[in-house]
Amino acid sequence: MSPPVAPAGWSRWLVPPAALSVHLSIGQAYAWSVFKPPLESALDLSGTQSALPFQLGIVMLGLSAAFGGTLVERNGPRWAMTVALVCFSSGFLLSALGAATEQYWLIVFGYGFVGGIGLGIGYISPVSTLIKWFPDRPGMATGIAIMGFGGGALIASPWSAQMLESFGSDSSGIALAFLVHGLSYAVFMLLGVLLVRVPRTEKPVEGAPSALQGPQVSANQAIRTPQFWCLWVVLCMNVTAGIGILEKAAPMISDFFADTSTPVSATAAAGFVALLSAANMAGRIGWSSTSDLIGRKNIYRVYLGVGALMYASLALFGDSSKPLFILSALVILSFYGGGFATVPAYLKDLFGTYQVGAIHGRLLTAWSLAGVLGPLIVNWIADRQEEAGKHGSSLYGMSFVIMIGLLVVGFIANELVRPVNPRHHIPAPTRQEAVDVERQQPESA
Repeated sequence: MSPPVAPAGWSRWLVPPAALSVHLSIGQAYAWSVFKPPLESALDLSGTQSALPFQLGIVMLGLSAAFGGTLVERNGPRWAMTVALVCFSSGFLLSALGAATEQYWLIVFGYGFVGGIGLGIGYISPVSTLIKWFPDRPGMATGIAIMGFGGGALIASPWSAQMLESFGSDSSGIALAFLVHGLSYAVFMLLGVLLVRVPRTEKPVEGAPSALQGPQVSANQAIRTPQFWCLWVVLCMNVTAGIGILEKAAPMISDFFADTSTPVSATAAAGFVALLSAANMAGRIGWSSTSDLIGRKNIYRVYLGVGALMYASLALFGDSSKPLFILSALVILSFYGGGFATVPAYLKDLFGTYQVGAIHGRLLTAWSLAGVLGPLIVNWIADRQEEAGKHGSSLYGMSFVIMIGLLVVGFIANELVRPVNPRHHIPAPTRQEAVDVERQQPESA
C-alpha cells in the first residue's frame, strides 16, 4: 500500500497533523499507570505483574521499529500507519477480551505484544516522510510529530480515569474501557492514514535544499559505521537519565521532602508528574526546533552536559528547595523529550534521507534497553538504601551519581561523532534509480 503522491499545490503543513494523529494515539502508552490499580484489584495482581503489559510494549516498540524499519521505508508511510492502526487497536480489543474473561495473559499479549508492534511501527512511520517534506527544518518537523507521543498521555490519562469512573473499575468496566480505547484510536489514526502524502519532487519548497542533498547511506551500511553506535550510546544514556526520574516521579518528590516542614501531598505529587509530562512534550518541539538553528551536535551537548549539571544540583541541593528540585527535574525531562525528537534529524544529517526511517528504527533498540535500565537503577538502589536504614533524599543520591556518569559517557560519545566515511555512501546513480522506483510505485497505485 503506497501513499498517493501529493498533487500540485498540496500544503506540506497537512503532513504533520497526519503524523500527530498516530503519535497522539500511541502516546497512550505513557498513561498505562491509570489501569494498574484497577487491574491489581480486579484480577488480584502484584505491582510487578500489572506493569508487564507496559514493559513488554516498550520492548516490542524497540524491536518492531528495528526489524520493521526497512519495510516501512519500502512500503511507505500509509502502509506503516495502517499496520500501526491495526496492531495498536487490536491490542486494546484483545485486552478487552482478556479483562472480560479475567485472563490476564491475554492482556499482556494484546497490549504488550500486539499493541507494542503497533507502537514501534507507528512511532517511525512518519519520520522519513516528514524529513523529505521539510528538508529545510527537519528538527522542527519531526519534533511536531514526536511531541504527540509525549503528549498523548495528557489526553489519555484523564480520559481513561473518567471511563473507569463511569464504567466501574471491576473486570467488566476495565474491559469496556479497553474496548472504547481500541475503537476510538482506530478512527483517529485512520485520519492520518487517509491524509498522509509523499512529496512529488525532491524539493517540495522553492529554495529549500534537496532531500537527496549530501551523503546517502543505506540502513545496512549505517549500522556498520561508528557514527551509528556513537548515537546509539548517546540516545541510550539520555533516555536512561530521563526515564529514571519519570518512572518514579511521584514517590521520589515525596521522599525528598518527607522529613521537611513542608511534605509533599499525594495530590501535589500527581501534579508534579503532570508537569513532567508537559516538559517532556514541550522539549520535543522546543529543543528539536532549536537544533535547526544551532546544530544537532551542539544541542546534544546541551542535553547531556546541562543534564549532568541538573542531576548534580538534585544530588547536592535537591532536598533544600522545592523550586530547585522541580526546575531541575523539568529541565531533565525536557531534554529527555528533546533527545527523542532531535535524533531523526541527527540521523538525516549523517546518513541522508534514503533510508532514515529504517536507520531510526534500528537506533530505537537503545530505548528498549534504557526503558529497563533507568527504572532498574533508581528502584534497585532505593530498595537497597531503604534496607540499610536510610530514608528521604538519601535513597537516591547514589543513583543520581550513576546518572551523571552515564550522561558524561553520552557526552563523550557525542563528541566522537564525525562525518560518515565516503566508502559507506550510496553512489549517486544507484541512489537516483532507487528514488525513481519509489516515486513510480505511488503513481501507479
